[in-house]
Amino acid sequence: MDISAPYKRIKEELAQIEQLLADPNVTSDQNRYRELSVRHSELSPAAAMYDEYDAALREVEEAQALLAEAEDDEMREYLKSESEVAAAKAEDLHHRLLLELVPKDPMDQKNAIMEIRAGTGGEEAAIFAGDLYTMYSRYAERTRRKVEVMSANPSEMGGYKEIIFSIEGKGAYGALRHESGVHRVQRVPETEAAGRIHTSAATVAVLPEVEDVDIEINPADLKMETFRAGGPGGQHMQKNETAVRITHVPTGIQAASSDQRSQLQNRENAMKFLRARIYEEQRARREAEQSAARREQVGGGDRSEKIRTYNYPQDRLTDHRIGLTMHNLPSLMVGEIDDLITALQEADQARRLDLAAHG
Repeated sequence: MDISAPYKRIKEELAQIEQLLADPNVTSDQNRYRELSVRHSELSPAAAMYDEYDAALREVEEAQALLAEAEDDEMREYLKSESEVAAAKAEDLHHRLLLELVPKDPMDQKNAIMEIRAGTGGEEAAIFAGDLYTMYSRYAERTRRKVEVMSANPSEMGGYKEIIFSIEGKGAYGALRHESGVHRVQRVPETEAAGRIHTSAATVAVLPEVEDVDIEINPADLKMETFRAGGPGGQHMQKNETAVRITHVPTGIQAASSDQRSQLQNRENAMKFLRARIYEEQRARREAEQSAARREQVGGGDRSEKIRTYNYPQDRLTDHRIGLTMHNLPSLMVGEIDDLITALQEADQARRLDLAAHG
């Protein structure tokens, strides 16, 4: 795939921006100056990489031209080696430049809202849902992102029948979007006296946190209900109706929040989750209309798809979508999943690159 034309346009735009940034009329407008500076920082790395690629191509040409004229065997061997090194560098840069041209999802930079629900397996499934929450929350903490529980329905043995939480920090959705789907665990439950291995499952949904500008919702289409949040009982039982449930009447989509102390905070959280759900439903419908093949993408969000198995007896995690097997489950389950996330992102990039290259 020829990449010279798009990168020529990038360099032209970069030159225009640099000219504008030197204009006193532009520098006096802080908003305009900031906007141009951000765009400049977005384009500069790609332009610099293309210059490096162009230089590597020239090195190949020069080495091959000298090789054709060289008579000394030792010199020919040296020039051949130089040509091969430059060619390998040019090939690597070409691949990376192609990836830069793949359209990026603007939602990737957003905060993430995650929903984990216990599936088949009873109490063990709820415990596994809790384990997944620990894995994601510890990962978020390690990457300096903030975790906030929006709604939780604990189980009797310390797990969760359902937990919804936000992860705030740049790129949270882009990092975790491929976690959507059914996660399966194979292990001996603590309650299993006979030592038999059980298989349980939990469902994970990952949504981008969307703002009012990202999606338009008519307030007249919303139905809000309040109710008492569940508590430990006795003197700590909620006497006021602080919990909130909001229903988007046209679609029937609901979102609730009960973990905050005030009705206002719960309403804000419920609205945040509702916007994310409606946005995701609209996006899924658009994508289904555009291409059935889109459903097959890595992390496509199909919640009926078994995407991963956590096998405790064999200390093995297997992601079925990309055929990746990793070991050391104890480390993975406390949030050390950086390599897993990178592998999924690279697989998705490769898929999108193939689509871009072949139309």
